[in-house]
Amino acid sequence: MLIRFGFEIVISAPNPVPLILALSPHPSVAGRILGANKVLTEPQMPVEEFIDPFGNRRARLVPPPGRSRLWSDDVIQVDGQPDVFDWNARQHEIAHLPPETLPFLTASRYCESDVLTQQAWDLFGTTRPGWARVQAICNFVHNHLTFGYKFGRPTKTAVHAMSEATGVCRDFAHLAIALCRAMNIPARYASGYLGDIGVPPSGPGDFCAWFEVYLEDRWFTFDARYNTPRIGRVLMVRGRDAADGAMVTSFGSYTLESLRVWTDELPDDVTEAAVLDQLEHLPEAPALTLAMAGSS
Repeated sequence: MLIRFGFEIVISAPNPVPLILALSPHPSVAGRILGANKVLTEPQMPVEEFIDPFGNRRARLVPPPGRSRLWSDDVIQVDGQPDVFDWNARQHEIAHLPPETLPFLTASRYCESDVLTQQAWDLFGTTRPGWARVQAICNFVHNHLTFGYKFGRPTKTAVHAMSEATGVCRDFAHLAIALCRAMNIPARYASGYLGDIGVPPSGPGDFCAWFEVYLEDRWFTFDARYNTPRIGRVLMVRGRDAADGAMVTSFGSYTLESLRVWTDELPDDVTEAAVLDQLEHLPEAPALTLAMAGSS
């Protein structure tokens, strides 16, 4: 399966504004990527890539005063399988967890697991440890929160989401993470691309947040917002919560003029040559014709 994914951000700034971006596919992403696989800019400017402590690809740049366009447009080849499901995956005793999972057991800026511990044990203390317990947490968060972009704000935490019963996708992830950690299950934040592949269309494209838990000697993907295995996730960042993987961190003021995100399955008859031919024309126009054009 071929998936075309990318973004276009247009900003204007009165002065040079240093930016740190977390908008590139994570190095661990499985699948061959066709295209530049980096942040492109207009006007052209130096873009420095580096890997942060969580293994995420970051880009540092300084757009000049005026209008700037930042974008990426690539195609990834994936197996087309939904998220892995293992109802029998067991929960580890804390003493037996690998050391690298321990930072994902404690409270963090947006996931106050220490504050939610009593509520978590009241809600899920009788559930079977392991996959069943995590699924019970997902079911609760999925049903407890009402999704809406108007409910999102940068200071909203898991405790806020719990009490307000509203949120955007990152709030669903933060609350589920906090509840898992309160039940002694390592859980980490993840975000990236997730298109409407294998499900009814849900509206304009956007970035999406989900989470991962450590069970049965590996990390598994869970998604409390959609609460069903999905096809075609393209991971960008991981961390303790959204503070570790902010898509754009600015050190100065700017105005966001527009944001577009796309994640589209390409027709089966599209050839690699056609993909590369389309992507070569990206600097002039990040058009989305390939998703409908077929092979050439």
